[in-house]
Amino acid sequence: MPDYMIELRNITKRYGDIVANANVDLSIRRGELMTLLGPSGCGKTTALRCITGQITPDEGQVFIDGVDVTNVPTHRRELGMVFQNFALFPHMTVHDNVGFPLMIRGLSQDQRGEMVMDTLRLIHMETYAEHYPRQLSGGQQQRVGLARALVYRPKVLLLDEPLSNLDAKLREEMRFEIRELISRLGITAVYVTHDQAEALAIADRVAVMNEGRIEQIGTPDEIYECPQSKFVADFIGLSNFLQGQVISLEGGLAVVEMGGVRLMVPAEAETQVGQGLLVFIRPNDIDLLPADHEEAENVFGAVVDKLTYLGDKIDYRLTVGEGLPLRVQTDGKVRLEVGAEVKVRLPEPHCRVIIE
Repeated sequence: MPDYMIELRNITKRYGDIVANANVDLSIRRGELMTLLGPSGCGKTTALRCITGQITPDEGQVFIDGVDVTNVPTHRRELGMVFQNFALFPHMTVHDNVGFPLMIRGLSQDQRGEMVMDTLRLIHMETYAEHYPRQLSGGQQQRVGLARALVYRPKVLLLDEPLSNLDAKLREEMRFEIRELISRLGITAVYVTHDQAEALAIADRVAVMNEGRIEQIGTPDEIYECPQSKFVADFIGLSNFLQGQVISLEGGLAVVEMGGVRLMVPAEAETQVGQGLLVFIRPNDIDLLPADHEEAENVFGAVVDKLTYLGDKIDYRLTVGEGLPLRVQTDGKVRLEVGAEVKVRLPEPHCRVIIE
């Protein structure tokens, strides 16, 4: 049995002069939920459609369960698909919508009935079997779409922006339901989204895409904590990017001068004095300190330029040193005024160097 349920090998797809996918390599393990994440036009939907068979790549191969399916039609790939627009038949009941894939596969009415009700119980919708889509909420309609994709027990479940038509609160509820259901079934799933929070919450691993290429693949914490490019650091969460020059190396640390301050950051093996470095640090990793806090390593004076109240936190825009802008987020227990003088600590372990 192959280790991977899905493999994209050197997939390239062009539309005229536009390269939608450029040499994409992706291996998805059995029972894994892989999220394809990126902005509009990054190539994630093209990659998904290469898996479904809706698109044939110009170069490369698609494997499902160890079999080359590059030229196999969609209906023979044993896939379940969930779409962002629900795609339910309005004239059919919930029961008939879910049973439709079984009907076109020629299963008997008795077989269909048993499998449909088993699947509706799985999503806690068995009492809605005789309802029509118009009688359901958006979340209930999405559950029915999910049930229809799962009813014939496909090898792979593919979800294309499945929650984009729901409101924010319902999206949050549904993503945890989908995560729990996929885990319970042990099915392999590919989930396409542009929503960073959704990707981090739902995935076993995330593939971040940009301009037709995969920038980085990793677990949610690897993607967030250790981005390998400025694009990934900027796209996933909030970041401060600080450009400076290495003025000395001290015991595995580099002293970087930027905006009139000297910042200690972890040094890579190839770091050299005089080299320019791009350092990034998350706003929530910076400590906001009183103005009279004693001087220490990576502690600098700053002035509050702007603050934004965000409910559970406050977002501060500060100026450090000689015009160095810095964004800091705190839990809001202490609120500072615009113009206040403070100090900030940029903890060295949270200052990460991006090699460009």
